[in-house]
Amino acid sequence: MCKFTKTVKNSVIAKRANIIILHNMTENTPRYTEDEIRSLDWKEHIRLRPGMYIGKLGDGTAADDGIYVLVKEILDNSIDEHVMGNGKKIEIRVEEHRVTIRDYGRGIPLGKVIDCVSKINTGGKYDSRAFQKSVGLNGVGTKAVNALSQYFCVQSFRDGRTKKAEFSRGELREDLPETDCKETNGTLTVFEPDDTIFKNFKFVNEYLREQIKNYTYLNAGLIINYNGESYSSKRGLLDLLEHKVNPESMLYPVVHAKGGDVEIAFSHTDSYGEDYYSFVNGQYTTQGGSHLQAFREALVKTIREFYKKEFDATDIRGSITAAISVRVQEPVFESQTKTKLGSTDMGPDGPSIKVGILEFVKKHVDDYLHKNPSTAETLLKKILQNERERKDMAGVQKLAKERAKRANLHNKKLRDCRVHFTDEKNDKRFESTLFITEGDSASGSITKSRNPDLQAVFSLRGKPLNCYGLKKKVVYENEEFNLLQHALDIEESVDNLRYNKIVLATDADVDGMHIRLLMMTFFLQFFPDLVRNRHLYILQTPLFRVRNKKETIYCYNDEERQRAIKKLGGKPEITRFKGLGEISPEEFARFIGTDIRLEPVFLSADSSIEKVLNYYMGKNTPERQEFIIDNLVIEKDIMDEEDEERPATEETAAA
Repeated sequence: MCKFTKTVKNSVIAKRANIIILHNMTENTPRYTEDEIRSLDWKEHIRLRPGMYIGKLGDGTAADDGIYVLVKEILDNSIDEHVMGNGKKIEIRVEEHRVTIRDYGRGIPLGKVIDCVSKINTGGKYDSRAFQKSVGLNGVGTKAVNALSQYFCVQSFRDGRTKKAEFSRGELREDLPETDCKETNGTLTVFEPDDTIFKNFKFVNEYLREQIKNYTYLNAGLIINYNGESYSSKRGLLDLLEHKVNPESMLYPVVHAKGGDVEIAFSHTDSYGEDYYSFVNGQYTTQGGSHLQAFREALVKTIREFYKKEFDATDIRGSITAAISVRVQEPVFESQTKTKLGSTDMGPDGPSIKVGILEFVKKHVDDYLHKNPSTAETLLKKILQNERERKDMAGVQKLAKERAKRANLHNKKLRDCRVHFTDEKNDKRFESTLFITEGDSASGSITKSRNPDLQAVFSLRGKPLNCYGLKKKVVYENEEFNLLQHALDIEESVDNLRYNKIVLATDADVDGMHIRLLMMTFFLQFFPDLVRNRHLYILQTPLFRVRNKKETIYCYNDEERQRAIKKLGGKPEITRFKGLGEISPEEFARFIGTDIRLEPVFLSADSSIEKVLNYYMGKNTPERQEFIIDNLVIEKDIMDEEDEERPATEETAAA
């Protein structure tokens, strides 16, 4: 009997017997026996599937990259100690790739130090009497840090005795005996992320500082010392909002209420969009969840009842900046990284989250508006302004959508990818990237080099409009902006964003820098939430290629160029890349692949969007002219030095 006949016969028999044949369909089917079944130990599984434990990996250029999750997992344990009334100070030091965290809680019981960092489902948080409303309940966090670190050390100080253990990639290397000590009770953890997993990673100081400040806002009385700087907060979420948003840009004083297991704070500004900071048991839930949804609904309901008018929800929440923190007993999150709350109840014996937050918001916000009529009047004016703008935009938006369809966007402007940020069940969605570039040569190089599964390209035509000070209507009337927001799918809401990373990829010359600045202005002016939530980046490509017959080195700045010249010796050939189109697709693949360098765009806490845009994009001022002249001098010095050292080549001769 031939193979085809045998296969067909087996299929017919299977149908008749109502059985699906999985094996022996052909003679070439691989073996599937007991020998093919294997069990991984805890560290092997974490290292093989790190995304299950810490989300995405990354290199540190994004605030939610894995290295920051490692820091958070250790800090969460220290914070939980503080919440339970043990230790009000935490010391953190980050030097290069090494992180050191020392808390002054009770310290891990000495006999369980090794178990607590190397045995899954081992910890003290299963006993609700010890940790009533903690974040880490599954006993995984610290073990994940251990398994994903090339060096990991834990030391506990407890009642005059200490115990220390050292690991490498989850393997125990040093099990030191208990000894006497004079140290204050607490736990010391030191780790270095594994550079074979987190390739070319670096810690961004601003991300760590923001992470640490959030902890202090949510824990009154807690002091965190970070690299010599001390952080603490007395007013909780009120301090957080005044840190995140320049008080001068708020239309009215922050409405702040705290009681029981709920704390809220909010105000409105003249910016576009909605901006939220949500927390559960001290954990920053970057993707929100049931508590944030309940707050948004409760605020709309309360304000409608106060003004006795059925305002549109988007008019009430437009331009709001708000924060909510809840304490939930035995919280349920939608992933190990705990970025989205899935719980529906405040606790086993408590009300539902929706009811609890509604009652809290209704009582405190209604009381505040009655006691502060000037705030109530200002809020009403803002809602009515949002309503007018929304109605004025309705016709423009309809025409803009029709123009986008006629422009045949997906063929002419956008070369799309297959995986998008909205694909919530796809682990790769955080890697979805849209490169915004200018010109056919640059977009052509990126298109030929990109990963079509994860990387899309949007091509600009010429320099975009300087939109500083303009109304959002211009986004729909200007073809480039209209098509771009259509590609991003943010016409209705930034919650629909199709790409996690929006990357400005422009030439390294004056025109390229100008385009970059104009695009940053566009996002800051009309879609500030995308910048605040760290979705906007600048692509770093090499400025120089230094090579001889044996080796080629790509350099991203003049310092790297000098080191490359010294390393190669003699008179290597030096090429200055001025445009993305000058880099061949083969070379470009290196710079947007695993070794991609992205510079995140974010504002410092003491900077307001209005002030930044006015300085760079407003009327010319002597201060700005001086800034430009000073920086042009620096660039000129570099170029002069480069011309003196560069040997004559065909490329330089042509130039």
